Amino acid sequence: MSTFEFHTTKSIIVERDAAANIGARVLDMHCHSVLIVTDPGVLAAQLLDTVLASFKQHNVAVSVFSDVLADPPESVIFAGIAAAKAANADCIIGFGGGSSMDVAKLVALLAYGGQALADIYGVNQAKGPRLPLILVPTTAGTGSEVTAIAIVTTGANEKKGVVSPLLLPDVALLDARLTLGLPPAVTAATGIDAMVHAIEAYTSKRLKNPISDALAKDALRLLAANIHTACEHGNNIQARENMLLGACLAGMAFANAPVGGVHALAYPVGARFHVPHGLSNSLMLGPVLRFNMSEAEALYAELAEVVYPAASGSSFRRATMLIEYLQNLPVELGIAARLSDVGISEQDVDSLAADAMKQTRLLINNPREISLADATALYKEAL
Repeated sequence: MSTFEFHTTKSIIVERDAAANIGARVLDMHCHSVLIVTDPGVLAAQLLDTVLASFKQHNVAVSVFSDVLADPPESVIFAGIAAAKAANADCIIGFGGGSSMDVAKLVALLAYGGQALADIYGVNQAKGPRLPLILVPTTAGTGSEVTAIAIVTTGANEKKGVVSPLLLPDVALLDARLTLGLPPAVTAATGIDAMVHAIEAYTSKRLKNPISDALAKDALRLLAANIHTACEHGNNIQARENMLLGACLAGMAFANAPVGGVHALAYPVGARFHVPHGLSNSLMLGPVLRFNMSEAEALYAELAEVVYPAASGSSFRRATMLIEYLQNLPVELGIAARLSDVGISEQDVDSLAADAMKQTRLLINNPREISLADATALYKEAL
């Protein structure tokens, strides 16, 4: 076995209604002034009501920054930092989907440390320290609550990442009650996003390790077994909890065995066309998996046995079963299945492919090297 390292969030709490007691948890961390980082959708869904009541009950001062956008630009990060300083916050809570949690990570780091955002892009450029940080996901997809990365939209059509162990929160709080109101389309796209995390971690060319492998397989098992129920019967809290845990396990896996080509090609789709990240991944999944077959067939065959325990036949046959399952899943769940479904046409392909080539941090992890010509062909296949 080769040498490897594995890092994750030090405290993960899986508990229904845990958000309603978050005030006591914050006091246990010796914090007294909280900034909640969230988005307008969370406010509109009244998901913060019990949280705010808990802070009031425990006499914890609280401010809410709710201006997070999908694929957050740098301006949102700066506004969040200003809000934290204005509130004299000594604890940051990211409450929402991946974008809210990513913004919260950076606010916790930059509102307290002396660095500028521009100085910390890349791997291990952040020096810290940071404010205490709690992350509470309200979707079952990104796994951001257990990853040491935050993604920011820079300029018009590009995304950059900040990668540092400092971005791992002190506490990840998984409360399935918060996900009961998710619409089926969001449940489907975020669920497939989590599946992509598991699959790309398991097949990562770089830093693949046995802990990530075990987590990825169990994540895929949970997600595949529950995604239809969660979409069709949204109030089934057991299915919701299984999806939330599956997304968390997948996040732990890819945080240590990084994702590859699907994400590299999905990011430009999100940045240029404002397609939600989970849906962008779903749209590029089939073409990239087929492209990778020459290098990852055996690994895809192993994952097929997770989805289909009775799978048999050749390695090629089992791998093909996995790809066909994933290709059909968006159609079965009623979400967009092709790039053309979200307004992308052939005239957009060249610019998307050029942007994808800038995602070197991700491309190096893909089982098979992706050239500019390959990326162009993959986008055309996804149309």
